[in-house]
Amino acid sequence: MSSQATSPKPDVRFASRGSSHFDVLLALFVVVLVVSNVAATKSIEFGSGSWSIGSLQLWPVVTDGGAFLFPLAYIVGDVISEVYGFKAARRAVLMGFAAAILAAFTFWLVQIAPGASFYENQAAFEAVAGPVAQIVLASVTGYVAGQLLNSWVLVRMKARTKEKGLVGRLAASTGVGEMADTFLFCAIAATAIGIDSMGVFWNYFVVGVIYKVAVELLVMPLTVVVIGWLKRREPTY
Repeated sequence: MSSQATSPKPDVRFASRGSSHFDVLLALFVVVLVVSNVAATKSIEFGSGSWSIGSLQLWPVVTDGGAFLFPLAYIVGDVISEVYGFKAARRAVLMGFAAAILAAFTFWLVQIAPGASFYENQAAFEAVAGPVAQIVLASVTGYVAGQLLNSWVLVRMKARTKEKGLVGRLAASTGVGEMADTFLFCAIAATAIGIDSMGVFWNYFVVGVIYKVAVELLVMPLTVVVIGWLKRREPTY
């Protein structure tokens, strides 16, 4: 009786969180979130009124200042999820949540503290820092849901494909996470940045999803390189 030798399937692997590489990624993740929350207090519009390309009517592109940096949070989240696993990603999300709340509380304390007799920028400070609490609420609600979905989808897909299909799981997890994150953020933060109509809201939401996903897809080759570099240098992977 003959038997056919089969090679064992590789196990799903993750590195230990006890690594200086993880510490750097965690710090970067938290900084990106906090800075994005402050930058998001400014609404940004590209174009003025409706404009057209040939017979195609277009509306201004509406976004906020957080859009410049926030996509990096999902890129770092993908790297953490792929290399270190869901528990590590969840820790990063919770640390980012705590840092965002601390930042909002600090801005609130500074805002209500009595200004010096020679300080002339109280109104400007309130205009910038005042909406931070609402922005933080929108951000942490959206990003906790989005990041956990992003990490969960990526890790579940990795359980099926092992080390193969990295680009596919990065793209799929990003799409799911960014859509949930952006919708929740836009729904809560819209009034804080001056959005007062459903048309502008849907513009804000759709542009946000397309832009964030597009940024992640554009830098995906670099994300793949970073993930590969970390996997080769993490002794516990």
